[in-house]
Amino acid sequence: MRRVILATCLAATMLAAATALAVDLRGLRGPTPIGETKESAQIAREINDDARRSRNYPEQPPVIPHSIRGYEVSLNANRCLSCHGRRMTEMSQAPMISVTHFMDRDDQILATVSARRYFCTQCHVPQHEAKPLVPNGFTDIDTLIERQRKTLGTAGTGARQ
Repeated sequence: MRRVILATCLAATMLAAATALAVDLRGLRGPTPIGETKESAQIAREINDDARRSRNYPEQPPVIPHSIRGYEVSLNANRCLSCHGRRMTEMSQAPMISVTHFMDRDDQILATVSARRYFCTQCHVPQHEAKPLVPNGFTDIDTLIERQRKTLGTAGTGARQ
């Protein structure tokens, strides 16, 4: 009898919690049932203007401002280094990869790109002209500093460059 009461209470608690946490779980599929295939959306156009983008927070990796379609980045080759490698930047006029890419896990400087930093698209991504799939409430650091300055009534330029 005790087990029946405990099981009933547990079931009632779970049902109450599920009802209280009821959320629209349709996700990005919309109303399409799981068993059906939704028609794929058009692939957004890739931004290919080579313009440098501002960064939203300290230590943010720069985004890739050009198409990388067809680029090979594998154990055998890294097409990114043909322009961004240390010896190629004068000819390509592309920015050289950061000196941090030449450091190993013990912060020792290497002559070539560290294996930890070899696969560029782990951190760096191309941009597309697409509307966000989910809402984004991110606020960049400069906006936060400006809000704090206004709240505190301080003068000056704020963030150090």
